[in-house]
Amino acid sequence: MAIKSLSIRIDDRMLDKLHVVAAYEGRSANSEILILIRDEIEKYEAKHGEITFDRK
Repeated sequence: MAIKSLSIRIDDRMLDKLHVVAAYEGRSANSEILILIRDEIEKYEAKHGEITFDRK
């Protein structure tokens, strides 16, 4: 599986808060974001079913 890069725009205050949360959890900001995304996908799939793709 290829690792992709994604740029986001985020205000300074929110980014600072993200760094505090990530440090508290012993993670980098990148790792914290990945965990937050994973958790949201899991919540979505629990409600709506697994997301699948038709890949050839």
